[in-house]
Amino acid sequence: MKLPCEIVIWYFLPSIRSALAKELAKLGFSQKEISERLGLSEAAVSQYMKGKRGRKIEFNEPTFNELIQKAAEKIASTSSPIDVYRETCKLCLELRKREVLCNLHRQLDNVPEDCKLCPGIEKT
Repeated sequence: MKLPCEIVIWYFLPSIRSALAKELAKLGFSQKEISERLGLSEAAVSQYMKGKRGRKIEFNEPTFNELIQKAAEKIASTSSPIDVYRETCKLCLELRKREVLCNLHRQLDNVPEDCKLCPGIEKT
């Protein structure tokens, strides 16, 4: 069985980075600038932009897409890596609150419905 953190690393983080990279591109940032802001290689950003990486989770919910846009705007307005980390973590926590992690964990590992593996995450 995978730990929830493994799912975050393999599914959530790449998908969040991909969404942020695409939003930053919409704001006029070049791939080089995006790679510098997000602390990624230019090759990684290129793969995110082309959909070769970070496409395992689709963010179809309008309210979550708004959060991604706001996070990208915040990242665009700062040069602090701490703000990038903070915004990325906020998005990940929001996915956990919305039970996206739990649902994916159940799907991938047949985790029981009454699993209490992620204590402290308030459900919305």
